[in-house]
Amino acid sequence: MRGGQVYFLHNKVETIFATQEKLQSLFPDLNIAIAHGQMREKELEQIMFDFQQNKYHVLVCTTIIETGIDIPNANTIIMERADNFGLAQLHQLRGRVGRSHHQAYAYLLTPPFSALSKDAVKRLDALKETDSLGAGFMLANHDLEIRGAGELLGKEQSGNIEGIGFSLYMELLQKTVAALQQGRDIKNINFNEVINNTEIELRIPALIPEPYLFDVHTRLTFYKRISSAETHQQLDDIKIELVDRFGLLMPQIENLFATAHIRINAIPLGIKKIEMHTGGGSIQFLEKPDINPITIIKMVQMYPDCFQLSKSERIIIKKGFLKANERIEFIQGTLKKLSLG
Repeated sequence: MRGGQVYFLHNKVETIFATQEKLQSLFPDLNIAIAHGQMREKELEQIMFDFQQNKYHVLVCTTIIETGIDIPNANTIIMERADNFGLAQLHQLRGRVGRSHHQAYAYLLTPPFSALSKDAVKRLDALKETDSLGAGFMLANHDLEIRGAGELLGKEQSGNIEGIGFSLYMELLQKTVAALQQGRDIKNINFNEVINNTEIELRIPALIPEPYLFDVHTRLTFYKRISSAETHQQLDDIKIELVDRFGLLMPQIENLFATAHIRINAIPLGIKKIEMHTGGGSIQFLEKPDINPITIIKMVQMYPDCFQLSKSERIIIKKGFLKANERIEFIQGTLKKLSLG
């Protein structure tokens, strides 16, 4: 309905034709093609060319699409038995969609989690948690955790790193070392600040475009610095550095900084996730947020056209905005109301 195309990943050549027939019976109005590695070279080439030319709505395929031609119009991928794939392979397959300005979706079909192995569940959870820029680096860390990092100074594949994860271990270690260097008592360190991973998803373009900063490594460095900033002043310093080195910021970069500012404001309130789109959104709190519940109730009662309380520790945002700056201003205003209480 969006004018896009779909990859349907079925990684068994023996049953791929039966899958295509089943899909065709479910969706008789769609043009559905098949692509797999045992096809003749010219036949496969023709199928992929026709798919690129938008002659087919759905391509039932094997992992042959893992490395192939770029098809920006393909914005959805559905993977059968995703639990059978490795973490790197899942990430690579997911990267076959989302290559244009349209929102892309990756659906992973599996048996019930109770029937899967522990490692398969960990792989799927890791993939769900990493859907942003720099995901490859984070997935590498998750892969290290799943396989087992073990002790830094020994050969055992167990201990603190395996218990809490490599990334979090390194962040806690860095915070502890910094505290000791400053002569502080490590008993007074607030480790909850490290563990808190507030997520902001406003569905707006928030990135550093390649034309603005061509070097990939430098872009990733700035992404890391922005996401790691703990104060508004740190963000302002990074922004000044970007302008000084590369020129005036593009709107997408302004959105990136605005999102980072919102995240810093949301963390002290005990907010776990803020989501917003054209039709509304939600604000989800931690199990024990650092905010008086009366403040939330008063805000909802004062602005019934904008907010609604939900049973699952979240506020439903009933009002939607089309423009990015309107969403940013609305969320900033909402956080200000919550913090004043």
